[in-house]
Amino acid sequence: MLHASGKAGAGGREPASESCSGRCSSTSGLGGRAERPPRYTLGLLQTPRSTTGSAGDLSSGGARPGSSSGEGLTPSLVAGVKAQVSGRGESYFGDKSSCIENTSTLNLTSSSVRGLNSACVGKTPLSSSRSVCRSHTPLMGYSVTSSSAVSTHTAASVIVAVVEGRGLARGEVGMASIDLKNPEVILSQFSDNTTYAKVITKLKILTPLEIIMSNTACDAGNTTKLFSLITEHFKNVTFTTVQRKYFNETKGLEYVEQLCASEFCTIFMEVQSKYYCLAAAAALLKYVEFIQNSVYAPKSLKVRFQGSEKTAMIDSSSAQNLELVINNRDSRNGHTLFGVLNYTKTPGGSRRLRSNILEPLVDAETINTRLDCVQELLQDEELFFGLQAVISKFLDTEQLLSVLVKTAESKITNLIYLKHTLELVEPLRAALRNCTTPLLKAYYNSLEDTRFGIILEKITTVINDDTRYTKGCLSMRTQKCYAVKPNINEFLDIARRTYTEIVDDIAGMITQLAEKYNLPMKTSFSSARGFFIQMNIDSSTLPNGQLPSEFTKITKMKNTYSFTSADLIKMNERCQESLREIYHMTYLIVCKLLNEIYEHIHCLYKLSDIVSMLDMLLSFAHACTLSDYVRPEFTDTLAIKQGWHPILEKIAVEKPVPNNTYLTEGNNFVIITGPNMSGKSTYLKQIALCQIMAQIGSYVPAEYCSFRIAEQIFTRIGMDDDIETNASTFMKEMKEITYIIQNANDKSLIIIDELGRGTSAEEGIGICYAVCEYLLNLKAFTLFATHFLELCHIDALYPNVENYHFEVQHVRSSAGNKEKIAYTYTLSKGYTEEKNYGLKAAEVSSLPSSIVVDAKEITNHIAKQFLHRQKSTPEMMRQRAVYHLAMRLVQTARNSQLDPDSLRIYLTGLKKKYEASCPAPGQSDEQQ
Repeated sequence: MLHASGKAGAGGREPASESCSGRCSSTSGLGGRAERPPRYTLGLLQTPRSTTGSAGDLSSGGARPGSSSGEGLTPSLVAGVKAQVSGRGESYFGDKSSCIENTSTLNLTSSSVRGLNSACVGKTPLSSSRSVCRSHTPLMGYSVTSSSAVSTHTAASVIVAVVEGRGLARGEVGMASIDLKNPEVILSQFSDNTTYAKVITKLKILTPLEIIMSNTACDAGNTTKLFSLITEHFKNVTFTTVQRKYFNETKGLEYVEQLCASEFCTIFMEVQSKYYCLAAAAALLKYVEFIQNSVYAPKSLKVRFQGSEKTAMIDSSSAQNLELVINNRDSRNGHTLFGVLNYTKTPGGSRRLRSNILEPLVDAETINTRLDCVQELLQDEELFFGLQAVISKFLDTEQLLSVLVKTAESKITNLIYLKHTLELVEPLRAALRNCTTPLLKAYYNSLEDTRFGIILEKITTVINDDTRYTKGCLSMRTQKCYAVKPNINEFLDIARRTYTEIVDDIAGMITQLAEKYNLPMKTSFSSARGFFIQMNIDSSTLPNGQLPSEFTKITKMKNTYSFTSADLIKMNERCQESLREIYHMTYLIVCKLLNEIYEHIHCLYKLSDIVSMLDMLLSFAHACTLSDYVRPEFTDTLAIKQGWHPILEKIAVEKPVPNNTYLTEGNNFVIITGPNMSGKSTYLKQIALCQIMAQIGSYVPAEYCSFRIAEQIFTRIGMDDDIETNASTFMKEMKEITYIIQNANDKSLIIIDELGRGTSAEEGIGICYAVCEYLLNLKAFTLFATHFLELCHIDALYPNVENYHFEVQHVRSSAGNKEKIAYTYTLSKGYTEEKNYGLKAAEVSSLPSSIVVDAKEITNHIAKQFLHRQKSTPEMMRQRAVYHLAMRLVQTARNSQLDPDSLRIYLTGLKKKYEASCPAPGQSDEQQ
């Protein structure tokens, strides 16, 4: 229930009221009862327009960022604010605010109004007849240059430009992306092969709203392979093509020099020779400026270069197979790796976690720096809970930055958000004061930046000290209405007193109605209805079960009635008129204030990065407290002792069965066998997930773990539908394997499950054998699960192959005539003895026993012939033993931290193991 307080004088603190609409468009009637402002037609009647230029100016090569070039208002923040602070009613800023915030009143749904909500530039929107770029939208039902495109994708907000070199430079790709909600430009340039795996992977991570490419990429009859692949993989994304000349590296460098904030000026050295990413940046920023109607103020953007060498590559198919961020059965389900680790408190922390999972780090030093922080958070409860309490109060700092740096979106709400954010800097710094790890200490020192205090001091000279960000439209409306201190603007004080009187009148009128009808009425508020009446009462107690006739717009939910009256509707209209006046005058004051603090706001980039990273590290520590995770080490070995599947642990009632994993350079290829449902696929996913967790700086579900940094992680996991033998399944398998073969290197982690199921047994074995032999030439760590037991004998030819299997137990039924399999989900060395799954299934079926006996005899005869051909000779066994001994000695020399006595014992054990592995003749030779 709303409680309206008494009227305050001009010098006192006004009562808290609230506002939900926007800023006013007119300053009429400030001295008393406000006249009803005119209804606006899309809010554009008073928008200043240029008469000397249009979007067509792009054809001359495009205007430099920050120049007017006949485009309407100059995009400079200073010029824009000065123009509107001058108090002229025809100021663009005043009209802009009114047109945006009155769209709810007009109840318009046309694309032009939606476009206004997304527009953030101080200039006239481009006409529909622009010749800036040739739009090509083969996949969407609307024009890609329409403002409605923005509202179609409510979640996506990233625009990406992609360009590829031509001729000898084909395969060299430049990318530039900008998030419309976050003022950061990311530039990338890298060499890709004919599969364009890196491009597709990066685009999948960015989840773009729109992709911009050169028109030469899709010329009729000459479409490039890159364009075809991107359109194939991103069927629900808008595509726009612009003329190739706008991909201009010189213009791109000019944009970077003019727009990049001083804190990130080192980007010039990184990108000045990266011609393709600069070309993409030129096209992207020109497009954002002219089509999205969004201009960024000079020195306001964070620009960074992100190559492909600093993060591991996980292709989109592998990300899907492993359910990294999306559950394959239900996209709304949180049973993913992201769901397991996501205990973040801020949107920025959540975004950083998602990005890290899809692109893990490859630098062991950086990873260990993160792990040091997580370890300190786990060991210091006061630090953990203190940081978590502060971080949870932060809003979306990145999105706040996006609004503040644009030249026409300075709202009172965002200033309150900014004040709220800056007031958290000191508590955050206090929470970090006693930290010992280098990264946390660096964050503590960064928060000593004096600009935080300067901005907050300037804000508090204008904004009331007790103005806070609050949840709920009613509370936030009150905060906005009374944000500016009294006595700064006399007309504002008068308007707020008028508003208070109206609110008091509304509360008094509802009280009188309650007394008149003897009903338990109370004042309620919603952003859609404004003030209305609400009461809880049984309908049987009402006269004839009906409310009095003067009440309208009656809704009922159970015993709760909501309604209004003609007088209340009129008073709501007066209240809205008063609020528009308040917001307009407040808006002018806020814009002047933002003009004063603008030069200091770049420190917020640093704050945003600190908050999101701390949030992610706290999330890792939180996940550790809920399970027995351990800190990973980084060596040249993949060793996991008693590790388990992190997602399965979250789903299962009981803790999953843990298993060991051990791969080294000398044993880098593991073949895993076992019956269906024995746990092979789950185990393979578990290893990949643990590898990713380690490389993002998280602890890992195991008793002990050591990892070799993987530069690429590839998975080919058999899905349920792969059991069907059909051409489409087989082709899908071949595409996935081709992709792995073309992109894998010595530092890859490769996981292949059930290859060759989509064709005949003979062809399947042949394909598997050939693929294994190819991968065995690499030093990549490979785990290969198969039902083809013939493949297990490849270890006779390649000493770096190890066989493992999942054990099962045979349990007879109580009747004693039938046998069933009990799964242990335990991994053991060697290949499975469950060799004839089909025959066992036939035995328990109704198939005639004579047919089963014949099938067994034929199977045994074929198996003996195959085993005879694959039988290892004593010399082969000796060579294998020598190979394993040599690799163990090399590994010991590289990584051993044993004292002399322990090392001597270990080497003696290696000698005994070698002697036991050699056949008798070879053993006697060695002893001689």
